[in-house]
Amino acid sequence: MDLKQKVIDRLNNLTKPVRSLGYLEDIALKMALIQNKEIPELFNDKRVYVFASDHGVVENGVSAYPKDVTYQMVFNFLNGGAAINVFSRHVGAKVYVVDAGVDYDFQDNHSLIKMKVGYGTKDFTKGPAMSREEAEKCIELGKKIAREAIEEGADLLAVGDMGIGNTTTASAIAVAFGYNIDDIIDIGTPLDSEGIKRKREAILRAIEVNRPDPNDPIDVLSKVGGYCIGEMAGFILEAAHSKVPVVIDGFPTTSAFLISYYLDKDVINYVFSGHKSYVKGHKVILDSLNLRPILDLDMRLGEGTGAVLSMPLIEAAIKMIREMATFDSANVSKGIDQNLEDVK
Repeated sequence: MDLKQKVIDRLNNLTKPVRSLGYLEDIALKMALIQNKEIPELFNDKRVYVFASDHGVVENGVSAYPKDVTYQMVFNFLNGGAAINVFSRHVGAKVYVVDAGVDYDFQDNHSLIKMKVGYGTKDFTKGPAMSREEAEKCIELGKKIAREAIEEGADLLAVGDMGIGNTTTASAIAVAFGYNIDDIIDIGTPLDSEGIKRKREAILRAIEVNRPDPNDPIDVLSKVGGYCIGEMAGFILEAAHSKVPVVIDGFPTTSAFLISYYLDKDVINYVFSGHKSYVKGHKVILDSLNLRPILDLDMRLGEGTGAVLSMPLIEAAIKMIREMATFDSANVSKGIDQNLEDVK
């Protein structure tokens, strides 16, 4: 009997009707397969890495906030005052901030990882956001960050993002991979109809000017991507390669997941979607990949907030399979449904 069937049999023999704990059972099964254990272990070191960078496309008026907010929010993260800090303290996760390409020089900080590729990408409505060499460097730096985290003992990772203009960049990546712009485009920060129009025009112009190749994820990243998105993609790839679960957050982190997925489709077996963002394009992408979000709270903040809030539910799923009694051990009679259904 293979491992998957053993886990399914155990889940179906816990003292409950079959599938009565729904998606929690799927999470437990996925964690068992990731860890290659019939009964998965709980986590000792939960971490979220917030990748920050600036985006040249902001010159086109695609955001309600000025570019300076990117570096100002990095200071807020480092000072512990942002939503991601509050939620991470709540769930017992450590917060690290990655400077992937912020247009600012930060002093050293124990929670700051300096992996700057450049001081913000170029305006991709006029040409490529970055060179191919920079895109490849982003992937390698992201891998390095994940590798070092895992070597230090991290066993549950999450990615978050910060960067004014990042939903425009994320939308451009999705469109480059073939998603319909009208199914994808939405506000990140509050934006009026004229702002949405500017965002749509900027994305269409970027695709026309750069003609990214959907069969070449590095080409997509270099032409319409961002430094933070490239490093997140590398981070996800390395976590999956090391068989460590990684939780993605909202729309920009999912665009990074798209890059990693088209580089290696096996990554989906190691990734959890922490939540469904209120940004409409997020559901479109998740549904197309059959990647079910754990939470749906109408959030669209980013930072990794939805990812860390989902961590206790992942832990609850593991505790369920670890700690619930089986029908035999509890001397409870099985119902007829125990032989009629299977965990998906």
